[in-house]
Amino acid sequence: MDRKIEKKKFTWQRLLIAAIVIAGAAYLITNLYKNAGVSKLNVQTERLLLDTINTGIFQEFIPVTGVVMPIKTVFIDAIEGGKVEEKYVEDGAMVRKGQKILKLSNPDLLLNSLNQEANVIAQINQIRNTSLLMEQQALNVKEQALNVEYQIDLTSTRLERNRSLYADKVIARVILDEMEDEYENLMRRRLLLKMTIEKDSMFQDLQREQMKSSLSLMERNLEITRQSLDNLVVRAPIDGQLSGLNLEIGELVSTGENIATLDDLNNFKIQVRVDEFYISRVFLNQTGSFEFAGNRFYMEINKIYPQVTNGAFLVDMIFTGDVPEGIKRGQSVSVKLQLSAEKESMLLARGGFYQTTGGNWIYMIDPATGNAFKRDIRLGNQNPNFYEILNGLNNGDVVIVSSYENFGDKDELVLK
Repeated sequence: MDRKIEKKKFTWQRLLIAAIVIAGAAYLITNLYKNAGVSKLNVQTERLLLDTINTGIFQEFIPVTGVVMPIKTVFIDAIEGGKVEEKYVEDGAMVRKGQKILKLSNPDLLLNSLNQEANVIAQINQIRNTSLLMEQQALNVKEQALNVEYQIDLTSTRLERNRSLYADKVIARVILDEMEDEYENLMRRRLLLKMTIEKDSMFQDLQREQMKSSLSLMERNLEITRQSLDNLVVRAPIDGQLSGLNLEIGELVSTGENIATLDDLNNFKIQVRVDEFYISRVFLNQTGSFEFAGNRFYMEINKIYPQVTNGAFLVDMIFTGDVPEGIKRGQSVSVKLQLSAEKESMLLARGGFYQTTGGNWIYMIDPATGNAFKRDIRLGNQNPNFYEILNGLNNGDVVIVSSYENFGDKDELVLK
């Protein structure tokens, strides 16, 4: 008799399969829960630029372009106009103070100068003649005074004699009276001449001072007239190098026209153009440096120009130590303008990430998983090479500093 065999519901194969299914479901549920709300993006590591945070010396500075210029530049202008008659040196020549550069000719100025000189000389002669006449008049008055004194002496003697004769009744009273009248008249004339001499002396002293001043003025006018002719010869006001001398023989030059410039090559300055964004952070005596011929040279700001043109302003920097040999006027140099002193800080390399995050966060690589996660940070000052880290990162942290443009707003980057 056959017996029905019932199949077992729970075999070890079924239990194994069920265990695998349950474990897979649990793993899936756990991952879904763990990563709920987290967006990921797979990124190839070779496309990324990484930086390891470390502590170093930080200094805020900006790179600016400077132009080499002489500290002293003199503009040579034509004091008198005329035609170029002779050219003694060429453009670019080294000249000494007082050396001739150009000679101009101006017939009208020459004729006018001769006329003025003749007029001045005539006026000077007239003043001198007037002075001689005054001296002659003074001598005539003094001569009259001497003559009156002589007449008084004679009359006084005769009057004494006539008085004796009248006392002896030798002469009449009328003769004595006439003699006394003559004596009194001479005394009055002496007094008048004395007053005339005193007044003439005061007047002549005043006249002499006025004539002396007038004569001095005339002589100065004559000197100015002669100087006008001397100005037709253009001379170098200082030692230096001539530039901008483009005039040729026969060319007309107007009064006040610029002829050339003269650069003092004993010392140079660097004129730097700075973005107006930094106008509140640039001050006198601020330092900077640049490299030339393998050496670094240091400077400081000694003048800040207030005008802002095309979004920038100019500053003059002078050398605080050695001046580089072989540097030329008009040469461009790259200057490192310091905005702060050196200090120790945690440093983050500059990169394209800043354009996306504004420096508020960064992708930091988790050493446990090897993936990159967002990390909030706070940055301080910056220079062309580094940002100063104030908060959010520690030494040894590895971050992504390349551009985040293709990452969207992903919370996690899966690095492959």
